[in-house]
Amino acid sequence: MSLLEGLLWLTLNVYYEARSESQVGQIAVAHVTLNRALNRHISVKKVVTQYGQFSWFSPEESLFPDDPKAFLACFHSVYLALAGNDITGGATYYHTKYVTPNWAGDYQHVANYGVHRFYKEEKRRGG
Repeated sequence: MSLLEGLLWLTLNVYYEARSESQVGQIAVAHVTLNRALNRHISVKKVVTQYGQFSWFSPEESLFPDDPKAFLACFHSVYLALAGNDITGGATYYHTKYVTPNWAGDYQHVANYGVHRFYKEEKRRGG
């Protein structure tokens, strides 16, 4: 996979998951996506396109963004995420504050940005 392909998939994920969020919220979503790719040793594209990982992705739907201004803002947030430190502290999951998924109790809550709550895998003692 090329660098440009990874940037495109990362930006698409931020666009569809957090385009209405503040820049910091978009950066946090980018970090989660990057953290998953690093932890799983797979490409950003594979992270984004894995079944059931992100609510927006469907291979049957068009991936073409319909708001170019928002897409460019998301690209800028991706650039800042790649250029800066991970503001999520290693988070690999998130959800909106309006839901409580059954998996949330299995992970350590690390931050809130915008309407999203961010989690990382909890380090268990003695295990």
